[in-house]
Amino acid sequence: MSEADRQQYQRPGGEPSGIHDSEVDYSSPLRYGTGGAGGPPSEQQPTSVSGAGVSSNRSTQRPGLREDQAERRTIALEPNAEDGGVVIWGTDVNVSRIERLFRTFITTFTPQEGAPPHYMGKLEEIYVLGDRHLDIDCVHLRQYSAELYRQLVTYPGEVIPALDVVTNAMFAEQYRDAVLEQEIMVRPFNCDRARSLRALDPEDIDQLVTVRGMVTRLSPIIPEMRVGLFTCSLCDQQAQSVLDRGRIVEPVLCPTCQGRNSFDLVHNRSKFTDKQRVKLQESPDEMPAGQTPQTLLVYAYGDLVDTVLPGDRVTITGIYRATPMRANPRQTSILSVFQTHIDVVHFEREKSGPDDIGDGSNCLTPARVEQLRSLNQKADLYERLSAAIAPSIYEHEDIKKGLLLQLFGGADKHFKDAGHFRSEINILLCGDPGTSKSQLLHYIYRLMPRGQYTSGKGSSAVGLTAYVTKEPDTGQFDKMTDHTRSILHEVMEQQTLSLAKAGIICQLNARTSILAAANPAHSNWDMRKSIVENVQLGHALLSRFDLIFLMLDPQDEMYDARLARHLVSCYYRGQDAMADESADAQLMRDYIGYAKANFQPKLSEEARIYLVSEYVEMRRIAGRGAVSAYPRQLESLIRLAEAHARMRWSSEVTKTDCQEARRLQREALKQAATDPATGLIDVNILTTGMSASLRKRRTEVAQAVTAYLEDSGAKVLTMQKLLEEVRSRTERLISRDLLEDALNQLRVEGRIDWSGNTVRRR
Repeated sequence: MSEADRQQYQRPGGEPSGIHDSEVDYSSPLRYGTGGAGGPPSEQQPTSVSGAGVSSNRSTQRPGLREDQAERRTIALEPNAEDGGVVIWGTDVNVSRIERLFRTFITTFTPQEGAPPHYMGKLEEIYVLGDRHLDIDCVHLRQYSAELYRQLVTYPGEVIPALDVVTNAMFAEQYRDAVLEQEIMVRPFNCDRARSLRALDPEDIDQLVTVRGMVTRLSPIIPEMRVGLFTCSLCDQQAQSVLDRGRIVEPVLCPTCQGRNSFDLVHNRSKFTDKQRVKLQESPDEMPAGQTPQTLLVYAYGDLVDTVLPGDRVTITGIYRATPMRANPRQTSILSVFQTHIDVVHFEREKSGPDDIGDGSNCLTPARVEQLRSLNQKADLYERLSAAIAPSIYEHEDIKKGLLLQLFGGADKHFKDAGHFRSEINILLCGDPGTSKSQLLHYIYRLMPRGQYTSGKGSSAVGLTAYVTKEPDTGQFDKMTDHTRSILHEVMEQQTLSLAKAGIICQLNARTSILAAANPAHSNWDMRKSIVENVQLGHALLSRFDLIFLMLDPQDEMYDARLARHLVSCYYRGQDAMADESADAQLMRDYIGYAKANFQPKLSEEARIYLVSEYVEMRRIAGRGAVSAYPRQLESLIRLAEAHARMRWSSEVTKTDCQEARRLQREALKQAATDPATGLIDVNILTTGMSASLRKRRTEVAQAVTAYLEDSGAKVLTMQKLLEEVRSRTERLISRDLLEDALNQLRVEGRIDWSGNTVRRR
């Protein structure tokens, strides 16, 4: 180690007689200790530099590594001590020993026996690609030297600069012709002290920690001054001052003309580094139930700025800091309350996307993967997985199978010209109260780590949309306002959210699947009415659901007896049965996560032919004037078939997958899209809100009204008189609502004027 390199860990022995400098405070919330020669700010004197600018000599100091808790000094041990007996004050870090161990680690460590040195290959990548950082896995470091790993975690501000020196020296020795614009920085990651944000405590302060969380906010890039250049206004003498503990010290006395307070800061000749403030929030899967998420400020510097985006799940390795809070920024007195943050050393973004379940499925152990493979080989896999969904809820097998396919989802499809095709499956549950709709919603919400539950008028349009943009969502639609539901039209089909407010025009992604529940408007489900009349949801919203299931109370004695026995059995089950149910939920979560991460099924030729013929058949068998399928039903069929193939861990969609998808869709349409008047499936109920038979009856009533007005010659009639006359002209039962629909049609056509209880002929 050269004498110049050693000086950064040493402090001159002389002590000043007092403070003679004024300080320029840039209100930085960080307090850095540069560790350079010259001691604390009170000891520093203006440093003359030749030429017109600041010296171009590179420094091994890095932002965010050193603190001013105690100025680090070196002390000498016994003269015959190993490695010269020099350690950093307040620590047991022997710089020479650290450098020797790390050099040996770089040149000799191999993760697998017989493989070439791992990190020598990393240095070669830096030489070829021109990178500026060397990522060091702390697991490798601990395997090689437990002492080196302990000192890195305990004293990162002292050890990491020493590792930087060794890395740059080895790179210069290995590649003499290489020219780097900036020094190589060592970035350790995967520290054993991996904590959740909630588990950080004072013992972790000034130590290297690894935390996981979700990025919620980024600040703009802030230029932070690292070296300030000052010029004397009397003699033009130049001096530079290095950032120390968050402050740039302004020189007071000019060594040339002896002028006091004559230095001016030259901003455009000073050196700056990029800085960014990141707000990290506790991951939903790590947050205890019923608790508010914890947040933590994180500061990134240099190349680490703009490496993450809001919504990313990241694993951060950095130094946990605590800075005292000031009662008044203009006063030096501080409070006994400290504010904590992390100075980032390494960012690692977790793999995420539309098909990511977000539960760490890519970190499954080989034993767990083997357990999942054995489950996949079961002949009754489909029935096993569907039965594991809400086992306490009796029957509803087809509904549970539909929910299972929703959890797996379809394959994500991006086309250069056609854009993005929705792969997520939306399901609506509606029916009589007390039929376990909310229980199913709660179970899916607890099963999905990134799920979000919302209910009723407690969901605002802004809040619901903010959650929908990043989370799988469950909710109760019947209690939401019309404005809140209208936000979901674009979200559920195009999976985007367009904003044009206050001069802000943007389009946000909303990749989510929605599971919703709705109760009938008049307490009980009326079989004589369509789903639109029962639930009173807009047909434009209903048509965006892939599956709509009815959960009705059959009021059958045999069914009631079976249901009662099942409910009673749930209450006397032991703790072992409850633990088994929890284990089944975790196994299913891992199975779904592994399937979504590793399988992207594609349609086979056999499946393609079947889907085309089935869609044509669905359109052909519809009754006169009724429509049994639209292109949306075909797209839903494809998504369900892809989900069934992914459930089998297959990369190809077969005819069998399409047949099961068609069966589920047929069962759902039988319940939701059946015309109560004719008993036939009519998708017009979902797409237009009115069946073909009802539309035909409305036209007949309108013709009867027109015929009566022409025959009678009357100009003005009351509603009651008109209703009696029209009923006398037809054998069918005509309700007042049907008459009002017919009058609306005639008014739109310009044949009558209708106001209140009076109808006038034009």
